Amino acid sequence: MPTNRGLQPTAIIVRFSEPSFAFGQIIDLLALRGLPYRLHVMWIQPVDTLDLVVRGLIVGVVASAPMGPVGVLCVQRTLNKGRWYGFVTGVGAAVSDIIYALATGLGMSFALDLVENPSVMRWLQIVSSALLFVFGLHIYHSNPEGRLRPASKRKGSLLRNGFTGFALTISNPLIIVLFLVLFARFKFIVPGYPVEQAIGYVALLCGALLWWLGLTAGINKVRAQFDLGALKWINRIIGIVVMVVSLLAFYLTLRGRSLY
Repeated sequence: MPTNRGLQPTAIIVRFSEPSFAFGQIIDLLALRGLPYRLHVMWIQPVDTLDLVVRGLIVGVVASAPMGPVGVLCVQRTLNKGRWYGFVTGVGAAVSDIIYALATGLGMSFALDLVENPSVMRWLQIVSSALLFVFGLHIYHSNPEGRLRPASKRKGSLLRNGFTGFALTISNPLIIVLFLVLFARFKFIVPGYPVEQAIGYVALLCGALLWWLGLTAGINKVRAQFDLGALKWINRIIGIVVMVVSLLAFYLTLRGRSLY
């Protein structure tokens, strides 16, 4: 019976995510060695969704925590207008952050070789740890009191307060550099897993919102005794934590291990 050899496959491509399952399948496929097939085995690193959620929460908090212009504005509004006016200012900043985070992640996802190559990723983590230390040092020495603005006599609507927080943050595209550092350090980008990646971005947004919620709630509780000079100490504590984490991450990366 004649056959059309031109339609016969010449290669078998197998994608595995479980090594224990893969070995048995490879043995079975090797039984086809008498046929004109070439075997290509591709390994897929499985993604732990919960792990990615935790990474997203960490990135969201770290990106929001420094007492920059929007942080100072959030504190001022909490003291002068009330907790929810400060919180919606933070919500506006969080919306801006997620826009820049999506843009950063999209750009990094195109550089698949950088994200998936273990050797390149190791150097990225070393460099990002060093940059994260510099970022922590900058936070430590910054003085938020210099960013204080005269308090407005009008409260305005919650929507207006939220929009000004968004406008103030979106006008600073340098946040992309911070997201590049954080994404590389915590291996946040996972190409080929769109659902898990989307969940990670939602976690990032939730991390930012949790920071603003906790900050405004804490300041609201001590508003009668709160001194704006304390902002400097908040930045110093955050700066020390970031520097310690970056040094630990740098050491572990050199040892071939991962902080997270």
